[in-house]
Amino acid sequence: MAPYERFEAFRLCHELALTVYRETAFFPKAEQYGLTSQARRAAFSAAANIVEGSVKRGAAEFRRYLDISLASLAELGYVIRLAHELSLLDGDQFAQIGAAHTDASKATWGLYASMRRQTTKQPTA
Repeated sequence: MAPYERFEAFRLCHELALTVYRETAFFPKAEQYGLTSQARRAAFSAAANIVEGSVKRGAAEFRRYLDISLASLAELGYVIRLAHELSLLDGDQFAQIGAAHTDASKATWGLYASMRRQTTKQPTA
């Protein structure tokens, strides 16, 4: 098992990326280098930064990669909202991606908080 596979945040971000790739396959060709590319890059980045951070030395460095993952998730949240408001995603698609996005974001925040606790200095007596 790869180091990143033990994290629920990775699994949920990976599932989110798969969903985003599937749903954006039907976006208009005019959006190939716009919203399609942006959504896919943000979804990929969320998972990929967990992968990369998981092999770094120490919780502080891993947390830096989780911070990037969280920023990518925030970006993706806006991209899917915009796609929905432009009628590129219907209500069901938006709800499906939105639920996956929420789950991935919560899990990644949880992992970030866990790494933060590991890097907090303990008071000395």
